[in-house]
Amino acid sequence: MIKMLRQIGNSYGIIIDRPIMDLLGIDAQTQLEVTTQDNGLLIRPIRETNDHKSRVRQSAKRMASIHRKALKELAD
Repeated sequence: MIKMLRQIGNSYGIIIDRPIMDLLGIDAQTQLEVTTQDNGLLIRPIRETNDHKSRVRQSAKRMASIHRKALKELAD
């Protein structure tokens, strides 16, 4: 996959496609560690090891986001 940097204000960013985010199990709230490695960038999610509550919370947020419309209809 080839990506180009995009200007965001005075900085530049890379857009991460939804299928990649889903594959990695990340969302907009996930903290990412950015490091350099072998003349490149390595971007990986910061995972809290063995933190069951955190994983459940992230999963619930993701499901609420995906099913927002249906959940709203059920609430009404």
